[in-house]
Amino acid sequence: MNDRLLVGSPAPDFSLLSDTGSTVTLSELAGRTVIVYFYPAAMTPGCTKQACDFTDSLNALRAQGYDVLAISPDKPEKLAKFRERDSLTITLLSDPDRAVMKAWGAFGEKKLYGKVVEGVIRSTFVVSPQGEISYAAYNVKATGHVAKLRKDLGI
Repeated sequence: MNDRLLVGSPAPDFSLLSDTGSTVTLSELAGRTVIVYFYPAAMTPGCTKQACDFTDSLNALRAQGYDVLAISPDKPEKLAKFRERDSLTITLLSDPDRAVMKAWGAFGEKKLYGKVVEGVIRSTFVVSPQGEISYAAYNVKATGHVAKLRKDLGI
């Protein structure tokens, strides 16, 4: 199991391709508060629900100074189809070699239908303007997670 990030840990920097082909680098967002969440696969029921919930909450989150980055192992082309199909407005990033997921402790052993498998651990983090983890949640549920996150953050 990869080490998990704790509140107060420095957020591991990354540069990933988005669904539009642009590169997003976390350190270039210094001075902003960024929600980074990891999900297993675009266009699956749970991941779609979570992405739509973040999209529906995006204006409220932005009004409170939050940016949202969603990371999966899907290629940018699939992410573009995901955005189009579900009218998503959050930033979708591709981590096909799972290096960023591993650095954030969001890839490793997990239980799936009672079996231990290796895969993406659905996780959500908040990165402070100073680049530190200010919120970390692993093994989150796709449904209802955004509402819980907003409650936890007081938004």
